Amino acid sequence: MHRSLKFAAVTGTFLIASAATLALAGNWGQFRGPNASGRAEREDRLPDEVGPETNVVWKVELPGGHSSPVIFGDRIYLTGKNDDGLRTYCLDRETGKVRWQAPALHKVLEEIHKTASYATPTPATDGKVVVSFFGSCGLFGYDLDGRQLWHIPMGPFKNDFGSGTSPILVEDRVILCQDHDTDSFIMAVDKFTGKVLWKVDRSEFPRNYCTPIIWEVAGKKQVVVAATLRIVGYDFETGKEIWTVRGVARIINMTPVIGDDGTLYAACWSPGGDETDRIITEPFDYVIKQQDANKDGSINLEEAPAGPIKDRFTQVDRDKDGQITRQEYESMRNVFEAARNVMVAVKPGGTGDITDTHVLWRYNKQMPYCPSPVYYRDQIFMIKNGGILAVVDARNGQPLKQGRISATGDYFASPVAGDGKIYTLSYQGKLTVIDAGPGWREISSADFGENAAASPAIADGRLYVRTAGHLYCFGLPGTSP
Repeated sequence: MHRSLKFAAVTGTFLIASAATLALAGNWGQFRGPNASGRAEREDRLPDEVGPETNVVWKVELPGGHSSPVIFGDRIYLTGKNDDGLRTYCLDRETGKVRWQAPALHKVLEEIHKTASYATPTPATDGKVVVSFFGSCGLFGYDLDGRQLWHIPMGPFKNDFGSGTSPILVEDRVILCQDHDTDSFIMAVDKFTGKVLWKVDRSEFPRNYCTPIIWEVAGKKQVVVAATLRIVGYDFETGKEIWTVRGVARIINMTPVIGDDGTLYAACWSPGGDETDRIITEPFDYVIKQQDANKDGSINLEEAPAGPIKDRFTQVDRDKDGQITRQEYESMRNVFEAARNVMVAVKPGGTGDITDTHVLWRYNKQMPYCPSPVYYRDQIFMIKNGGILAVVDARNGQPLKQGRISATGDYFASPVAGDGKIYTLSYQGKLTVIDAGPGWREISSADFGENAAASPAIADGRLYVRTAGHLYCFGLPGTSP
């Protein structure tokens, strides 16, 4: 076994059923589980308290990575990076022991944000194939024994924050969206062969990190992606754009969710998009007249005026040639002016621009930057930096309760829901359990003592939590999956 994956057994307080007797009915096959909902397939009992020594079924050491664990049948899949490079790992669901690992060969590693990882995108599986994506080297398909079926080379992309959007598996297709500062696209790939079935240009969209979801409308599947200034619904079969909603943020990290009644909920927040905190820049003609010291008609880093342009130079300079042109400058200036931080509820059935016809309500208070919302029992739960939890009535967009939980750090992991509870995990490694009933209350909180950026997973009465160096499995004593 690889040295970085040495099994670290934790003494359990209860017996675990053998693999042959496991009734594994629930799966969590992609980022945030079933259709990125953040909700378990079944409402099995889950613990009120979890921690490094509380309700632990097993614990294993892992290499670094921000990808979330995905679960199907008796296996767990995730990705990581160690001294040997980028790898996809398959673990035994009963014990956490490694079954196989597959390398993802690359020539160079992409640039990433200081808090990011080279193994950020979450893999996907449907129990037939396993799909992993690494921005440094592309998209990989494996069989269940770790044999590579196909590989689509791509990356590194022009984006100094790195790649973070995860692939999804739907029917016999892999859907992957990649929004970077140039050459953005969304595509559908045959899961068995890697053949590209369709690919749609998204060059209007700079860097974004929304994982696509599937919205079934009138019996037909749509692929929904939220990105700079607009949300788009694509036809699942062809990739043709069906509808759009405008008036959203300039960078979108959050993934939308679908309510029990079929309503789409999409939230977005980025700096400068609040009504009381706008980013305002002077026109290019004014700036070039004041700042163009070498008179070449463009702006380099030294010439960039202090403020939002200089602070975001690599974002404005979309082609990464070290110069901001008129087109690049005015494009970003227009984005600053148009961007709005908001959550929207969208009813199904529209075509074309449905901003004024199908948006049921808007909400714009206390929204996160990275963690996606979770819809649970007619409520929308959102956790933001500082440990501020905001709950909105999904039926009308009215705030129900806002408050600060005890874990007041930063948040990258998205909350998950099950058994009447919400689980949140801060970047500083503090996990909080919240009663999801009306007027939520904090039940418990625990400190894992190491950073955590991966969203937890839930399946068959088990909660899986990845920290910087470990994967934990939690469950109640006397129960088995």
